[in-house]
Amino acid sequence: MKLISLNTGRPRDVEVHGRTVRTSIWKSPRAGRLHVSTLNIAGDEQSDLASHGGTYKAVYCYPSEHYEYWRRELPEADLPWGVFGENLTTEGLLETDVRIGDRLEIGSAEFLVTQPRQPCFKLGIRFGRDDMVTRFVASGRSGFYVRVVRAGDIASGDGIRLAERATGSITVNEIFTLHFDGNGPHDRLRHAAGAPGLSPSWKDSFLKRLER
Repeated sequence: MKLISLNTGRPRDVEVHGRTVRTSIWKSPRAGRLHVSTLNIAGDEQSDLASHGGTYKAVYCYPSEHYEYWRRELPEADLPWGVFGENLTTEGLLETDVRIGDRLEIGSAEFLVTQPRQPCFKLGIRFGRDDMVTRFVASGRSGFYVRVVRAGDIASGDGIRLAERATGSITVNEIFTLHFDGNGPHDRLRHAAGAPGLSPSWKDSFLKRLER
């Protein structure tokens, strides 16, 4: 497993349908080693802290393996590393294998998997397509967020080590699918809500569905 590209970006204002939207979804590959702190990677900054960022969504990972799929789906699009807004473009970490609560070591930093990405309209802005969010969800290729367990320095080319497996937890793919399935069975909802390290917002969402 490997870190293919380390990407960061600052907020920018974009004109969309007659209004100004502030977004940090534009990420660019960075050379050299960067420090990862509890909330961010050096040189990166979230625009909307109510929806993005925080300790449970400090860093976003997206598998490099998915780029081939998107090249087929969007043949006209330019797809450099980081185009999905990811901080870490990875190799060998697919949503069907990675579990909520897994711990990953990269460089001198350690991360804990907390939730899949739930895309917002800004993904559509980045690609210039109003249907991009729908396509992203339908693809099941969500990527995932991680919490910084141990601050440290990372760089493109670093190996990725599975430091601890969340035995009995739910995979990123399974919980992503369940999130968008309005008729998920109660046992699966309980399993998802009890996933170790799951972000509070996703846990609350599953618990509310159980109450209903």
